[in-house]
Amino acid sequence: MGTGGDSQGRLGIGGLLDLLDGPSDVQIVDVREPDEYRDWSIPGAHNIPLGALGGRVGEIGPGLIVTVCAKGSRAEEASRVLFEHGRDSLVLEGGMTAWAGAYDDVAITIGDATVVQIRRRGKGCLSYVIGAGTSCLVIDPSLDIERTLAVARARGWRVSHVADTHLHADHLSGAVLLAETTGATLLGGAPPRDGAAGIEFKLSADSDAVVHALATPGHTVGSTTFALGDQALFTGDALFIESVGRPDLAEQARQFAADLFSSIHDVILARPDDAIVFPAHFGPSVPVVAGVPVAATLGELRSTLPALEMDEETFIGWAASRATKRPPNYVEIVETNAAGARVDDQDRSSLELGPNRCAVDAPS
Repeated sequence: MGTGGDSQGRLGIGGLLDLLDGPSDVQIVDVREPDEYRDWSIPGAHNIPLGALGGRVGEIGPGLIVTVCAKGSRAEEASRVLFEHGRDSLVLEGGMTAWAGAYDDVAITIGDATVVQIRRRGKGCLSYVIGAGTSCLVIDPSLDIERTLAVARARGWRVSHVADTHLHADHLSGAVLLAETTGATLLGGAPPRDGAAGIEFKLSADSDAVVHALATPGHTVGSTTFALGDQALFTGDALFIESVGRPDLAEQARQFAADLFSSIHDVILARPDDAIVFPAHFGPSVPVVAGVPVAATLGELRSTLPALEMDEETFIGWAASRATKRPPNYVEIVETNAAGARVDDQDRSSLELGPNRCAVDAPS
């Protein structure tokens, strides 16, 4: 609610997630320019540029209003404009910069193991803590390793293994830092760590849960899918809930698309239909629901993804020709991750702003 006077209240990123995931009737008004909004926005946000807001207040529906901009200054001014028109609002502290660091998590039991999906809501990034007995494997951790460590500590798990499914191009990997901090085994060896296929191990001596690392090249040369028995597949950027990974980032789109087709059909789809697919990303078309993991069974994906019904030549032509803009700061992020390098908080924030762009646009 507004605080009265000529200023309005503020809302932290945790409060925004509570509103988005709860029953509240919230109106998110993004006051950036249309090109900024089109590039990256909060799901459900309504774009009214600050300069036009005074004449378009009537477009905003009832309920709590949250104003958003890049870092907060335009949202502050928007809140004052809304107050002058008799509407109370809250300003999202930190704007889209804060949204880039919005996280939540959800747990699911799979056989003898527990999978905790950590969702970086503002980036569409997913990482996993897979635990059984007293140990856990962490897949695709972000640099915010305290979130990962908190999940492990809460369940009494020791981080025994850390892995990236591939060399990430849209966000900075926390795999090296997490392994160094915990003493865990870093799967795939030293940087660039693009490929851990062939590795097999039990999650814990106290559990029968076994993890297999399967080569699934196509998005990158060394892309790896981690299989938790026959029950779950952590597919990285090979297969998403809404599409498949893009094959064009290495400038060899047709060859990589052919590799991706083989990986999907010969490796991933060879698993049982009830195997659950846990991807490394989700796009804006995928609903994120509190308490429900972003995941689907192979059987569900077979019946919902047109890309999985294409023959090889059709798939290669489609996947190789659907390139979109590369992820923001693609080159710098790849080089940093390949070297296992550290970056300071300011550089990191600058590098990681913007959406993930690792999926091929789904066919209409």
